[in-house]
Amino acid sequence: MIVRPRHLLRLFSIYRVLVRHDLEEIALATHMLGPLRYIGLLSPGSWSWLKKNPQPRGVRIRRALEDLGPIFVKFGQALSTRPDILPRDIAQELAKLQDRVPPFPGDESLRIVEEAYGRPATEVFATFDVKPLASASIAQVHVATMHDGREVVVKVLRPEVHKIIERDLDVLHVIAKLAHTYWEPSRRFRPTEVVGEYDKTITDELDLLREAANAAQLRRNFPDGSLLYVPEVYWDYCRKNVMVMERINGVPVSDIDTLRQRGVDFEVLAERGVEIFFTQVFKHNFFHADMHPGNIFVDTTDPAQPRYISVDFGIVGTLTPRDQHYLAGNLLAFFKRDYHRVAALHIESGWVPETTRVDEFESAIRTVSEPIFNKPLKEISFGHFLVRLFQVARRFEMPVQPQLVLLQKTLLNIEGLGRQLYPDLDLWKTAKPFLENWMVDQASGKEVFNRLRETWPELGESLQQVPHWAVSTLQQAAEGRLKVQIETPGLEEVRQEIAAASRQRNLHIAGGSLLGTGALMIGLAVGPSWLGWVTLLAGPAVWLYAYLTSP
Repeated sequence: MIVRPRHLLRLFSIYRVLVRHDLEEIALATHMLGPLRYIGLLSPGSWSWLKKNPQPRGVRIRRALEDLGPIFVKFGQALSTRPDILPRDIAQELAKLQDRVPPFPGDESLRIVEEAYGRPATEVFATFDVKPLASASIAQVHVATMHDGREVVVKVLRPEVHKIIERDLDVLHVIAKLAHTYWEPSRRFRPTEVVGEYDKTITDELDLLREAANAAQLRRNFPDGSLLYVPEVYWDYCRKNVMVMERINGVPVSDIDTLRQRGVDFEVLAERGVEIFFTQVFKHNFFHADMHPGNIFVDTTDPAQPRYISVDFGIVGTLTPRDQHYLAGNLLAFFKRDYHRVAALHIESGWVPETTRVDEFESAIRTVSEPIFNKPLKEISFGHFLVRLFQVARRFEMPVQPQLVLLQKTLLNIEGLGRQLYPDLDLWKTAKPFLENWMVDQASGKEVFNRLRETWPELGESLQQVPHWAVSTLQQAAEGRLKVQIETPGLEEVRQEIAAASRQRNLHIAGGSLLGTGALMIGLAVGPSWLGWVTLLAGPAVWLYAYLTSP
């Protein structure tokens, strides 16, 4: 691990912030700065022995991240979705983080837009409001009007954001490695893997063309917009650092009072949120993975049938068909209390090592699951079930599954939002028939035929090669050139052990032969005496070599 001077400067500034928020024990525990850390202890803000009634650690960590800047705020937001690896008090506090980033000058946005298009903004837009509509850590949004009268929003990446994020990501990787190396308690949180996941997520968010493509795909998946409306992307005006979309009008989903004043049916709204989630995950296999309240609006045109409007598509998730199948099976088995099936599905899916004992895993799952069923079904949280399940699986060496992490994060957001809108939401009532119908459809003849039709080109090409392979194999057999090689797990290791033992045996035989030959040559005066002594001494040398090279 290489720590460069720029890392040291940034690490020291980070340490000063930690000290200011009475978190110096983190840096001291990780040996983050070595001897330099004591310089920070000399500052008045670090005199922890003078502090009284320190705030809870979750509050202190949240405020420190806010002071450290945008990349750390977003990292805290990402961490807040990992209650399976963070203590509950810290995860709950980090969930309060918001992008508290002041906007950059509107004239700078205008410059970036004109540079992206290579022409004056007045040629592209009839109007462009330099005052930002919203500002976040990665980009900010401006309202504009096209020359044909369409109202749009223009999303512009912050200037130099790539350099800033690259610098801080570099430092986050260094901190994670230092913590893993020197701070043993952090290892169960897997800091290097968590930062690696975050690196991929934040890097994807820096490409607005990718976000535009995500939005276009989601819009195609909900063509009538009755459940979820996705704004139209205007591709002719999209660049890597500028994106133009249709401007939407809706009530923020968190504005409960306004929704209530407009007579919105909250039960329908909450159930539709659940339906959207399961439709995206299982029917479309393409889900919006950043559905926090700031990215969701409600169209109240028909209060009895409200629909969701979604924005900000920088983070999306997909599952493999295998993951889809095993996830649906896990959820159904869990609510049937079939813990043996849950354990078996984890092993079959490859989420835990195949060497895991099913009975031990089943017992661990039962231990954490049974207390959940003491509550009414409508109070059982899918999201928290997945958290507990992954916590158990982690003890059985389940590696980090980025696609499942995004799914867990999205489910927690949707479930929390749904119960905020309608506290009596029975998520299982909506999900169970959806999952059961999906599992039946997957086994139906129609679905099998569709999968066969999708793979037919590759299958057909392979089938065309079968006659050639058959003729070639028969010809080799007739000419005596056909060889069959059988590989058995562990066979190669046995071969190596046999070969090593054979080498050791041969060396011992050679050493004994040299020793005996030398002794005979000296005793019988056969040949020059020096040759006898050399041969005699060579025997112990060969034995010593055999001992030193033994496995």
